[in-house]
Amino acid sequence: MTTHTSVAAYAAPAPKAPLERTTIPRRELGAHDILIDIKYAGICHSDIHTVRAEWGDGGHFPIVPGHEIAGVVAGTGSAVTRYQVGDRVGVGCFVDSCRECENCRNGLQQYCTGESGNIGTYNAVGRDGQPTYGGYSTHLVVDENYALRIPDSIPLDAAAPLLCAGITLYSPLAHWKAGPGKKVAVVGLGGLGHMGVKIAHAMGAEVTVLSQSLRKKDDGLRLGADHYYATSDPATFEALAGSFDLILNTVSADLDINAYLGLLRTDGTLVQVGAPEKPLALAPFALIPGRKSFSGSMIGGIPETQEMLDFCGEHGLAADIEVISADKINEAYERVLASDVRYRFVIDTATI
Repeated sequence: MTTHTSVAAYAAPAPKAPLERTTIPRRELGAHDILIDIKYAGICHSDIHTVRAEWGDGGHFPIVPGHEIAGVVAGTGSAVTRYQVGDRVGVGCFVDSCRECENCRNGLQQYCTGESGNIGTYNAVGRDGQPTYGGYSTHLVVDENYALRIPDSIPLDAAAPLLCAGITLYSPLAHWKAGPGKKVAVVGLGGLGHMGVKIAHAMGAEVTVLSQSLRKKDDGLRLGADHYYATSDPATFEALAGSFDLILNTVSADLDINAYLGLLRTDGTLVQVGAPEKPLALAPFALIPGRKSFSGSMIGGIPETQEMLDFCGEHGLAADIEVISADKINEAYERVLASDVRYRFVIDTATI
């Protein structure tokens, strides 16, 4: 059994500070723990929000971000039954939960209602009272019940973003039953949106991308979209009024949400998965005529995340990525903010 008590990582030492190389502690393997040799870690926009303290108090610095983790099992605790050394595994946005509330018992750990809710992969406090550190590191110790099996058909580097971006879009598409005969719109063609297009298309829905401009139209159609419209053109909202069964808003910007609600059919639903800093203004009469719904969705539980990975494996889906070395993380953050990535940065952790 292999244990690592100190491993290399990249951390933000303080709010808004650049990330820098450091070392962090990893706990000894417990009976049900596995040690993961992290191979790749995706960069999520929420990593940037967190290290720049844009969501509340900023949390537990130094912060090692990263909740899109793909790697290989390098060690197992004495009671581990799910995994063996050499297995390809992933870890997403949380590493534990109360395990006892109704949601946890039903496999909805992302909505854990226990005292501390689910325990984030980073910027949280674990059951042992120690801070959690994420995937911008060489190794991770996690309970076997909070790891996922990555199908052999998905390359590890392109699998990493599935653990957040993939499940964030799969969960609402599955919940609202996207499929043949359903018209689905994806707002924004970024790290989240590009996975929404791929998954909705694979589910059999008719897919439309709603993007600020037509700059990425060729990409959108290549990824599986049937239609592509520019939201900067007011005619788009006239032409598409009352068109969609389901709209997924992936952007973290201050949009006129009422205009997008006007694109829904009767009984249609707009699901918010992007997390803007400021509240959105919602007009009740954007909902009342047409019995429309405005909802939210957050990643998925362990069973659904495994279902998503298996679905992607069966359909040949993975993220479109740009692999970077660890010394390019701060540059990559700036490029994410400038929408200069197609469509997800992934860190090669061998360079840490």
